[in-house]
Amino acid sequence: MITGLLGKKLGMTQIFSKDGGLIPVTLLQVGPCDLLQIKSKEIDGYSALQIGFEEKKKKRATQAEIGHCSKVKTGAKRLIREFCTDTIDTEYTPGQTLTVAIFDDVKSIDVTGTSKGKGFQGAMKRWGFSGGPSTHGCTTPRSAGSVGAGTSPGHVVRGKKMAGRMGGKKVTVKNLDVIKVDNDRNLLIVKGAVPGPNGGYIIIRKSKSIL
Repeated sequence: MITGLLGKKLGMTQIFSKDGGLIPVTLLQVGPCDLLQIKSKEIDGYSALQIGFEEKKKKRATQAEIGHCSKVKTGAKRLIREFCTDTIDTEYTPGQTLTVAIFDDVKSIDVTGTSKGKGFQGAMKRWGFSGGPSTHGCTTPRSAGSVGAGTSPGHVVRGKKMAGRMGGKKVTVKNLDVIKVDNDRNLLIVKGAVPGPNGGYIIIRKSKSIL
């Protein structure tokens, strides 16, 4: 059984619950995805389903990508990922189209994406430091403060929280509640926020608590 699909973050909005409560939600385009390859332990050393999402322009695809996807009579894909599985069900065949319908009875999901890149940022924005006093002659109100002792150890310890590049990393948000599944438009509406910008590619999996 496949545990997830590929998709795209469309954006955030809000809806009202039956009792009048405001619920922030994110709209996700999930699929349709093409099943490109079925990997088995006998041939590949592990069992997995390889799927692709959204066709890539032919002029931007390599010959290897075009050749691999042409085996199942589809164009090269912009996003290809594998979902490991213990057993491969006979219901799956290469070239099959997978849709958001696999989440019909799912109550919570995990979403993986790439967080927004914010460039080089100071310690206050990057790590939430409180900073120094903003008055009484302080010339460094946004400084990170001391970064290490002078005598012992005499250097900055590895992993010290300092200014640096922020964002642009792989992030997974777990156990997001599924509000609605729209099979006609391949939409999945979930409660809360998911990582990445609008239009960013994401991986949607069924939460492990329900597997």
